[in-house]
Amino acid sequence: MKPVWDSASALLMITGGLLGMIFPLGKVAGEAGVSPVIWSFVISFGVATTLFAVDAVRGGLRRPDAHRLRYFILAGTISYCIPNMIVFAAIPQLGAGFTAIMFTLSPVITLCLSMLLKLRRPNGLGIAGIAVGFVGALLVATTRGELGQPASPLWIGLGLLIPVALASGNIYRTMDWPGHAGALELAYGSHFAAAVVLLMVGFWSPWGFDPSPLGVVPLETLAQVLSSAGMFVFFFRLQVVGGPVYLSQMGYVAAAIGLVSGTLFLGEHYALLTWIGAAIIAVGVAMTTRAQSRSA
Repeated sequence: MKPVWDSASALLMITGGLLGMIFPLGKVAGEAGVSPVIWSFVISFGVATTLFAVDAVRGGLRRPDAHRLRYFILAGTISYCIPNMIVFAAIPQLGAGFTAIMFTLSPVITLCLSMLLKLRRPNGLGIAGIAVGFVGALLVATTRGELGQPASPLWIGLGLLIPVALASGNIYRTMDWPGHAGALELAYGSHFAAAVVLLMVGFWSPWGFDPSPLGVVPLETLAQVLSSAGMFVFFFRLQVVGGPVYLSQMGYVAAAIGLVSGTLFLGEHYALLTWIGAAIIAVGVAMTTRAQSRSA
């Protein structure tokens, strides 16, 4: 059996599970009056400072060159700023579980971009697994969110931008990965850049940059920072071990976490068809996991 650090399937489950925490925590923060920009900033700044401290203790700090700085800015903006702001803006309208489902569309878009740019391509079973997961996502999307609270087409359209940004980030990080760069360095560097971008967006957006509502949810804020920091340690390792298409499968795991937590802890209610779609998505994850083990 492979150690966790070298197992794509184990890294996928850990990364997806920690990612899924942003949906219930993001909904609680939104209900407390925390703006999408502030909560996104909390994640990026919290991840950056936590991982920077870890790397400093390990003695791994080094001055970034021009390539790394470019990577930090572009990866931080595409992968974290844009999708996170949309996620936290959409959760109050779509529900935590339904917004999480949007992540399941990322593998399909990542696959299309990966094939177009001639990057790593999954085998037949992997493609079939992605297709099965996509069918499940479509079933969920037809239910339009929580029972009795159908989402407007405008918010569904905005939600669809989430997987587009995630897929673009998956591809960019693979194509422009700096040579001899460590996972921690890339994680905190990208998030420091994302925090700076979010700070500027906050001051120029209608939301403003008011962190005072964070005082209402201190434990949730701490939990979000710790879960996100832990997730990104495994995230960049999964990028190396599994490649961009397999990495995008973590959206399936995160969506399951979002659906379950929204139902059990946040009082959300979804139609039977939503749960059937979620089960189909789980089958897709199993297929792609199997395909990855065969390729290895």
